Amino acid sequence: MRNIVQLYITDLKRIVTNWAALIIILALIALPSLYAWFNIQASWDPYGNTKGIPVAITNEDAGTQLQGQKVNVGDLIVQSLKKNKKLGWTFVDKKKALDMVKHGDAYASILIPKDFSKKMTSILEENPEKPVITYTVNEKINAIAPKITSTGATGIVQQISEEFIKTVSKTIFSIFNELGIELEKDLPDIKNMKNLIFRLENDIPRINQIVNTALNDINTAGELESKVRNNLPIIKNVANKGVQLTNELSDFINKNKEAVQNIIPIIKGNIDQLRELADTKSQIQSILQNYQNNPDEANAALSEINTRLNRGVVVIDYTTGLLEKLNAQSDQKRLSIFLNQLTKLKSDLQSEIALNNQIITSKTVADNVKKRLDDVSNLASSKIADIHANFESQYVPAIRRTMDDGMVVLEGTKKVLTDAQNSMPDVERILQDSSKGISTGKQTIVKLKKDLPTVEKKIREIAHRIREFDKKADINEIIRFLKHNVNKESEFLKNPILLKEHKLFPIPNYGSGMTPFFTTLSLWVGAMLLISLLTVEVENDQLKSYQVYFGRLFTFLTIAILQSLIATLGDMYLLHTYVADKPWFVLFGVVNSIIFMVMVYTFVSVFGNVGKALGIVLLVLQISGSGGTFPIQVAPRFFQLINPYLPFTYSISLMREATGGILWDIVQKDVIILSIFLIVSVFIGVTLKKFINQASEKMIKKVKESGLIH
Repeated sequence: MRNIVQLYITDLKRIVTNWAALIIILALIALPSLYAWFNIQASWDPYGNTKGIPVAITNEDAGTQLQGQKVNVGDLIVQSLKKNKKLGWTFVDKKKALDMVKHGDAYASILIPKDFSKKMTSILEENPEKPVITYTVNEKINAIAPKITSTGATGIVQQISEEFIKTVSKTIFSIFNELGIELEKDLPDIKNMKNLIFRLENDIPRINQIVNTALNDINTAGELESKVRNNLPIIKNVANKGVQLTNELSDFINKNKEAVQNIIPIIKGNIDQLRELADTKSQIQSILQNYQNNPDEANAALSEINTRLNRGVVVIDYTTGLLEKLNAQSDQKRLSIFLNQLTKLKSDLQSEIALNNQIITSKTVADNVKKRLDDVSNLASSKIADIHANFESQYVPAIRRTMDDGMVVLEGTKKVLTDAQNSMPDVERILQDSSKGISTGKQTIVKLKKDLPTVEKKIREIAHRIREFDKKADINEIIRFLKHNVNKESEFLKNPILLKEHKLFPIPNYGSGMTPFFTTLSLWVGAMLLISLLTVEVENDQLKSYQVYFGRLFTFLTIAILQSLIATLGDMYLLHTYVADKPWFVLFGVVNSIIFMVMVYTFVSVFGNVGKALGIVLLVLQISGSGGTFPIQVAPRFFQLINPYLPFTYSISLMREATGGILWDIVQKDVIILSIFLIVSVFIGVTLKKFINQASEKMIKKVKESGLIH
């Protein structure tokens, strides 16, 4: 032990007393830190500066006429993009845009065609067409920029879709709102008419009694005529109110018919949109079969399919909302089967989205996930086919009958009031005849008695229809439904789901997130610099191999620890990277530096120049296989297999714990595994150094004779 300490002290004295050696040592201490700092600073916030990425926009939309008004959706998109600073939007013509993309002046271009507005409004026609936005990208310029511009193009399409849904739903709800307001205005007259009819119904037995009394006693005819005449103003009032209210209800019914007839084409358009999702089954199967050939491209394709599936879920929610409101107006509930089919389809689509996301996240296609995805895709495609096949034959008639139920109620009210109006002349005529009862005598009273049953039947029929209407529907509920807030409901359908993000271990910028990787990498590079410039051998034949190993190792460790301190402290106080637990960050850096130095030192001490090559090979493998930059799940299979056996895997994990927030069970696992690397390295250095050095002595001597290798 004394010889080991003596060798260590001698090395330190030689460094301090030799100014040239001291300068080299100081440079070796500082160089690894510079490597880390330059890389961290260069990657500080790349995704926050995307406004500098040029994207060419060409708008050729000629616009269209909609209900006598000029509509140009392309111009609206351009106006929106001019306010959007996420990318460097450049507005040029089609030829210029293509030239910019070809020559690298723009990373991508987006073309809005001439018929864009026309196709957007074709939903109101019998055969609607989907508008198409052409996205052109030059992928040879940069690997990341196409992904960013693709996200921008997808965002434009999504924004247009959301605004379209909002506009269509707002139009429908506006019509409903107007109908509700008109009905609410007429509500007092409707209630008053209903009360008058019920009152007249209650007075019918009394009228019959008066007529019967007149037959038995003509002398009481005067009294009978007086009582009947007292009721005459009520009857006239009923007739007058009936005329006005019947006309108003007729207008209301006609307007209501126009509103509800627009619902079926909208629902049909939604079903046609869902039908297009049926081809995702074959697309997903094709993607999964070739997944391992290009996982990144496959994941991008799965993300695009998820976007379509999410739009399908929005379409289902919108369609379900309309159908539920229609279904609520009928006691037959004819749309329940259709609603159940849509609900099950929505569940299948959401399951399909979840499984796709699982594959995207894991970067692998497990057999059980593939089978579940096939099953869910088959179910979704089958349901879409059933819905589309049965729509015209089953669901459209059901929708019409459900709408007819509501219309029947309104038509019934109209007919009730019309019958009441038509019956009033008969009632008035009978009462006028009764006023002549005294003079005309018994003959007139007999005629009156003969006509009364017909009048009674009409009045009771009207009253019965009003009661049936009250049982089937609450007119106040109908008004409340029709008067819902138009803006709130259309805004809900535009974006029915909100995403709430919760960051467990927030890191404010990309540079801080990359600090664990670049700092760990710089410590290994520092160890490689030391063994490249400093010798591991000692010119003292009296020392044993293990004494040489440990004595010179302590010198290397001292320098490595200083490298770690400068790198970690510089990360925090020069670059101001975010670190949640600063003392532990410094300590973990020292631990990593010690382990790396022992490993690299052992390679060279035992194997000589071959050990240096081993250190470089291990460095290359760890850069790609440690998961320091991208998740290891997206790396090729080879790197996933070697990942658990690389020191960087656990060293970077250790530094990340200090950066984001420590979980001690993870720290404990990382330290234990790194300790195994340390122990194995020391064991190799102590037990194999003497044997391998002696065995390779002749070869090393021969190599040095070449004058090329030291």
